[in-house]
Amino acid sequence: MQRLRTAPTHGVSARAGCFRVAGFLKWAGMLGLAALAGCATRSSDVPPRAVDPAAYATWDCERLADEADAVQFQAADVAYAVDARAGNNMIALGLGVTVFWPALLAMRPDGPEAAQLADLKGRFEAVGLAASRRGCGPPPEAMAAARAATLPLAPGDRLVYDERAGGEAPHMLGLRVTALKRDRIEFAVDHDGRPAAEAWWQDLAGNPVPGGRAPLLRWSRLLRPGLVLGQVVDGDLTAAHDPTQRARVRGQVVAIGPQTLGGRPFDVAVIELFGDAPPQGHGDGAGSRLDGVMAVDRRSGALLRLELRSGNPDFTLRRRLLRVEAAAAVR
Repeated sequence: MQRLRTAPTHGVSARAGCFRVAGFLKWAGMLGLAALAGCATRSSDVPPRAVDPAAYATWDCERLADEADAVQFQAADVAYAVDARAGNNMIALGLGVTVFWPALLAMRPDGPEAAQLADLKGRFEAVGLAASRRGCGPPPEAMAAARAATLPLAPGDRLVYDERAGGEAPHMLGLRVTALKRDRIEFAVDHDGRPAAEAWWQDLAGNPVPGGRAPLLRWSRLLRPGLVLGQVVDGDLTAAHDPTQRARVRGQVVAIGPQTLGGRPFDVAVIELFGDAPPQGHGDGAGSRLDGVMAVDRRSGALLRLELRSGNPDFTLRRRLLRVEAAAAVR
């Protein structure tokens, strides 16, 4: 078995303290900029920074579509950062790759976020103009064949997990790949072989996206494309059966490298997680600490392992990939 490259670690509690300080400085700096500005600026009033479409003149339609997707993913990150601070509940709109520039009009970014948005608007408009000049039609919904060939999963494959959630009895969770799309992978869900009515969709970083409504614990904007060793991430966890129950989590990539799991080769990133879970059952008492580990494939975002520990059973979970059944073997 291949050995993962690991990052230096001094325990979750020490890292948590560092992240809290870093987070405080980050938000304090932004709040200071907002105070100096005196008032907020609507994102619709943030003019794009001009980008010459000639920079994209030699790009083909597929590459232009990929660039548009990348720009919109970054715009979603800006929206998430604003939402996390201001509590606008924009996240409920869904921050997939098909954003949502109209949704950004409801935001009021300032300082660094306004500058980011101006850059992103400029790039997005330049890409759109270059695509128009090339005569490109709407981006295809299906994933490009060349990209699909690089993934460790194919349509029809079924990922089989051992899952233990809260105080429930263990069971087998199945996720069968039903489609590889330009911006996401779609799965059909089964529990112990019994099909579920709802599907599960995730973006190519591994974050669940709107449209997949399976009642499974989900995370919002936690994962990023191309995770690297030592990278810090943050996001939300949402309880499986109660979308109002959310835990705020942070994490760090502590190991990366190739591994063969479930009979398939994956490019693994291991993330240590910690945060705070809400009180159980909408209580008024204090929440409980949460910690755990997540492992994902960096090429497809496929979940390989998730272990969460918390005093709130809604955020206590073990999900571990046992095997991947090839499409020909799935009935």
